[in-house]
Amino acid sequence: MAVLTFKSSEFKTFPPIMREYAGYMSTVKGNSEKTVCEYLLDLRTFFRYYKVQDDILSYEREDLEKVEISDLSIETIGSVTTASIYEFLVYTRSSLDNNSSTRMRKISALRSFYKFVHDKKHYIDSNPTVEIEPPKKASTLPKFLNVEEAVRLLETVKSDKESKTLERDYAIIVLFLNTGMRLSELVGLNLSSFDSELNTVKVLGKGNKERIIYLNNAAKLAVKSYLKVRLDPRFIRTSDKAFFLSKRQQRISNKTVQWIIYKYLDLAGLGDRGLSVHKLRHTAATLMYQSGKVDIRVLKDVLGHEQLNTTQIYTHLTSANLESAVDANPLSDVVIENKK
Repeated sequence: MAVLTFKSSEFKTFPPIMREYAGYMSTVKGNSEKTVCEYLLDLRTFFRYYKVQDDILSYEREDLEKVEISDLSIETIGSVTTASIYEFLVYTRSSLDNNSSTRMRKISALRSFYKFVHDKKHYIDSNPTVEIEPPKKASTLPKFLNVEEAVRLLETVKSDKESKTLERDYAIIVLFLNTGMRLSELVGLNLSSFDSELNTVKVLGKGNKERIIYLNNAAKLAVKSYLKVRLDPRFIRTSDKAFFLSKRQQRISNKTVQWIIYKYLDLAGLGDRGLSVHKLRHTAATLMYQSGKVDIRVLKDVLGHEQLNTTQIYTHLTSANLESAVDANPLSDVVIENKK
């Protein structure tokens, strides 16, 4: 199971049925390693709780984390009831301080797992998650940068005279703000992801699904500028095909990109806003939609969403729609010159 980030010894602490489920999720369903790992951890928390539920009040959080589930049997899995799951959700809220989003993820993990053992493998006779209703998600105001703040962030990068990776960092932030690509999509970019004219870039989204993103003027120029550094033989001594490289000449990591974003948000005076890489993606989507030129259904395809929401059907859109959507971003023509 190389797809998982668990160490081999830790992965063996899961029962065989969960290891089988993890393999199905990663190889057949094409879920990301992050999703598979999170689901396994959620399932482990539930079955730890389930094994000691009759005596749960005497267990502190640290004690619960010591409960072994490697011996979990199909019979025990099949004995779980809907009531037990609801009681678990109450426990996660009261004792584990899980918010609604975290509890919803735990429900998704249980639903997915029981769909596998009941519907797919027929190991058990009934599915206790069928009647489970997810907790209502708290309504919060979205966090994003307005145009002036986004420009300030870009100017801050270009003003960093001490940076040895200015072109790279600027290109990263420009791509986030102008295309709305995900962190995993950006980190996964290769030199071959871009077409020869730098008009489009191919990204690998959730579920290993590829899509084409059109590059507007600002994105093209930022990518072109970084390419001069990326391909300069005086600095690049690697056979790695990754587009964005770390200082060690290896594919840049998620953590490094996150560190870059937090660094420049702080320098731009925006570090106290609770912003993140994902909020830059949200900024791109918000600015495109607020321009008044982008239909919400077009935006759905630009961002690579599976569906608009549970009540709207998918609408096929032409490439011209997708290209004009990215060009409609008000940051499309914002190109910050190097500060001298």
